[in-house]
Amino acid sequence: MKVLWLQSGGCGGCTQSLLCHEPRGLIDELRDAGIEFVWHPALSVESGDEALAVLEDCASGARPFDVLCIEGAMLRGPNGTGSFHLMAGSGRPLTDWVSRLAVQARWVFAIGSCTAYGGFSASTPGNPLEACGLQFDEHTPGGLLGAGFRSGGGLPVVNIAGCPTHPGWVVDTLEKLAIEGLQPSDLDAYGRPLLYASELVHHGCPRNEYYEFKASAEKQSDLGCLMENLGCKGTQAHADCNLRTWNGSGSCLRGGFACVACTEPGFESPGHAFQETPKLAGIPIGLPTDMPKAWFVALAALSKSATPPRVRDNATVDHPVVLPSVKKAKGK
Repeated sequence: MKVLWLQSGGCGGCTQSLLCHEPRGLIDELRDAGIEFVWHPALSVESGDEALAVLEDCASGARPFDVLCIEGAMLRGPNGTGSFHLMAGSGRPLTDWVSRLAVQARWVFAIGSCTAYGGFSASTPGNPLEACGLQFDEHTPGGLLGAGFRSGGGLPVVNIAGCPTHPGWVVDTLEKLAIEGLQPSDLDAYGRPLLYASELVHHGCPRNEYYEFKASAEKQSDLGCLMENLGCKGTQAHADCNLRTWNGSGSCLRGGFACVACTEPGFESPGHAFQETPKLAGIPIGLPTDMPKAWFVALAALSKSATPPRVRDNATVDHPVVLPSVKKAKGK
């Protein structure tokens, strides 16, 4: 399976993340699955005219390829010309290249939330770059390719959203496509692969005991749950970050940082500081994805009334001050 990768309006962080694939090296992992890069701006030897020749052959259909991966937002400005981002040496907007290549690809992947929904490039006031995703303008279907776009393989754009994406999300999706194939039922409503988007960041969170008892942190260094006061959206974010850890052991929450829901459309413009929790009548506005407000209020009140002293006291300090009690296990 041949993959063509281009970078548009973004930081390149998804490629940097991809290079950290574990436990095996990226190239060895892909090679053994029968996957190879036709061209990648950071990994291929061709540059300049040689690289443009590869892209032109792919765009014209002279050189077949399977998957078009785009990293970074589509910059359509000014006035829809795409001239803010010309492909070096070609004099043509990258948006034109992407549109031509998407027609030739059997599948199109948006790598990262910028490519999926527009991301930070689209969040500036007035969006002067006219940035968008491949098939979404934030939550709204559309984008560069249009809501009705379907690739040669019959799928909409596959949105491997994240800022950056976990390397496993990209590699596993490519391998699933190469070995089993992808079906519309493998994607959620925003085009994200269910192999990671069927989970919530909340699942596997190391602070879940504090969440269950609504024992909340009050400052960044505290051990307690970050949802009530410090902006954590792990109960709303579709990703398996705490089950499929980063670099073998890490995640935002394991590092002490609140989840900002970077796999969700519009995460970059929440309307408040990332590490603050907006509230209405003392109740967080952003409640867990599948829990009615009345249930949450009732559960929170009950949980707080039953909070063990150990959990309550440890929630607002930076290291455990009350240890689990030691009792003889009952049994025969």
